[in-house]
Amino acid sequence: MKQYSGTQPGSRLFFIPWRTACSGSMFMLVFFMASQICYAQSATPGATLLKPIVITAPREEDSFSSRTKLESLPGGTSYIAAEEMPGAANLTASKAFFGTPGLIVQDFFGGNDQPRIQIRGSGLQQNPVERGILVLQNGLPINRADGSYIVGFINPRQAEAIEVYRGYMANRLSANVLGGALNFISPSGITSPNTRMMISGGSFGQLNLSGQAGATSGDFDGLIQADFNRRDGYRDYNDSRRFSVSGNAGWHLSEDVTTRLFASYTDLGFDVAGPLSKDQLKSSPRSVSAGPVVIPAGAIYPGPNVIRDQPERTASQFLVGSRTTLQFDRHILDLALGFTHTDDTFRFPVSSGIRETRGSDLTGVIRYTIESTDKNALPIFESAAYYTAGWADRKNYLNRSGTKGEHFGSNKLDATTLSLHANLNIPIHRNLTLTPAISYSRATRDNKDTYDSPTRPTLAYRPNDPTQLLPGGAVPYDSTRYKRSFDSWNPSLAMTFRPAAGQTLFTAISQSFEPPTHDDLLATVNGTPNSSAGRPNPANSALPAAVFVTPDLKAQTAMTLEGGWRGSHGIFTWDAVAYYAWIDNELLSLRDESGVSLGSVNADKTTHLGIELGLKAQLTEHLLARIAYTYQDFRFDNDPVRNNNQLAGAPPHFIQTQLQARIIGNLVMQAAVKWVPARIPVDNMNTLYVDPYAILDLRAEYRFNRNFTVFGETTNLFNKTYASSSLVVDQARSDQAVFLPGDGRAFFAGIKATF
Repeated sequence: MKQYSGTQPGSRLFFIPWRTACSGSMFMLVFFMASQICYAQSATPGATLLKPIVITAPREEDSFSSRTKLESLPGGTSYIAAEEMPGAANLTASKAFFGTPGLIVQDFFGGNDQPRIQIRGSGLQQNPVERGILVLQNGLPINRADGSYIVGFINPRQAEAIEVYRGYMANRLSANVLGGALNFISPSGITSPNTRMMISGGSFGQLNLSGQAGATSGDFDGLIQADFNRRDGYRDYNDSRRFSVSGNAGWHLSEDVTTRLFASYTDLGFDVAGPLSKDQLKSSPRSVSAGPVVIPAGAIYPGPNVIRDQPERTASQFLVGSRTTLQFDRHILDLALGFTHTDDTFRFPVSSGIRETRGSDLTGVIRYTIESTDKNALPIFESAAYYTAGWADRKNYLNRSGTKGEHFGSNKLDATTLSLHANLNIPIHRNLTLTPAISYSRATRDNKDTYDSPTRPTLAYRPNDPTQLLPGGAVPYDSTRYKRSFDSWNPSLAMTFRPAAGQTLFTAISQSFEPPTHDDLLATVNGTPNSSAGRPNPANSALPAAVFVTPDLKAQTAMTLEGGWRGSHGIFTWDAVAYYAWIDNELLSLRDESGVSLGSVNADKTTHLGIELGLKAQLTEHLLARIAYTYQDFRFDNDPVRNNNQLAGAPPHFIQTQLQARIIGNLVMQAAVKWVPARIPVDNMNTLYVDPYAILDLRAEYRFNRNFTVFGETTNLFNKTYASSSLVVDQARSDQAVFLPGDGRAFFAGIKATF
């Protein structure tokens, strides 16, 4: 429900833009040409074990094989098949990952925008989260070469399955992050040789359209899919939309060689509704902040002026890649090549201004595996080499009441990442396997400041009348140029014990490494809710102050000890992992008590303790229960300022439960509860907290026949007013606007057709 808008009808935030249509047409042309020259490979691209497909293999066998591979690894992993994702009208990241232990998603604005996704706390304190996880699509990254990513590009609707690698397990995919990796596996013409369509909608102006078509012909197959969703949103300034189209084409060249080409295009746009104070959250959760209110004693309710600044983000990404798998006896070689082009415009509040980034990235991956003679055992040897290079142009402009103002920054950003990994799986007993591994990573971050003026402009508004501009100002130019490099050797050692079929116990010790991104190394500073970067006092236009900060950051490293037990017995299936990590130089993105960026810093020492528990029970033939519990205790370690405080933003307890019942025939009903039973610190000084909450959702699905299915959904059944997430700051005030309201009660319905 949009009341404040500086975007005119027909702009890319509300409608599919002309550029999107043109790019979609170009994509279709590329896909058609590719289908004539590029062909098939693994039915689960990106899996650790890479086997060529068997053309006649049914989807169920392939899915089981991929799940079994992950469950055999000595670390935290999950496999989420499309059938296990909830039948939601809008399948956001938080809904797709519902019930996945160790993976926490906290919604920001309710749609496909920028939820906080974190695994084991990596990237936790960024607003929005832009690093900490390697995100892959068919084994090829959507991350930029510096490790950053746009979370809104994640599209579970177009995934056949999702692989989750927690912690050091992601080293096998050449990740340079502490959290882990997510691999979104697309369907192919082999696994989905049919046509599917879906339409759904409901509360808050929600509309979703999707379609998919796949086919096979001899050794050839192909699939194309597209989806569009939009919503007005729960809050006053809360519009969002996303259009995605993707496809792949494959060819089984011989018994030993398969190859596949992938391509996708995503266009994303959403309003940044911003945070509220706790009083505003309770009294008017649909509202948006109008910035600080000046009273005789000073300013209260510090936070952004959303009504005036109209923050929003529009971004698009084109990805094209190929993967070829060659198998000769027990030797498997997998070759992948990917290219992405990303166009990102982020209109921040006035304190940071408008950031435009346009760049491209090229990625090459080689994986080599020697399989065991025992088909049920892990490969004897696994190795991977990953190299990505990226380049981008970034420009910064003043935010002049929601419009592009004067230009105040230009940079050319280059990044490279090299990752090498090798491990053995040594059977030292019939049920016991030793897995030593070594990884090497090197990353470079180069920034050339191309701004060509001796001063950088500033602007400000009157704090007691925030719609009135003060005289413009300027501060002296100071170069932001830097050239940084980071490298590390990261060993690990794991032991796996299989006491019975379908059960795996493991313990592991590992070292991890994560270098900073360009967003960590280059940040705007010295703004306020009523003035631009470089103007810490709105009334003083002549006060010299830095506009950017380029901190001399170190890469964060961790030593992690973990152990777990996965298995099943009778009606129960379980997955339990516990870990403890000692982290040096953890990267923290700090904000002050008004929410303005202070840039990134390295904490000295921190510790992360966690438990990741998943349990499933087939109570009867028609009744299935699931629960996922994640415990997180992330703390500073004798910090001179923050003592042993909790790191802000991490829920200590995160519980998700689901009960599914097949009532009669083809009618299936679900009840799902998300429960956060303990308060969550908003600031690192632990003075302000997000209150506990519990949310109940209900879903029902009825299948008329093999072709048509209808479904309905009620979310937040009891219309609970709560904060689904918050900004993360270093030192908060009790009246600060930091809380992000969750959606109120909503109703959705839709129909699916398969032919």
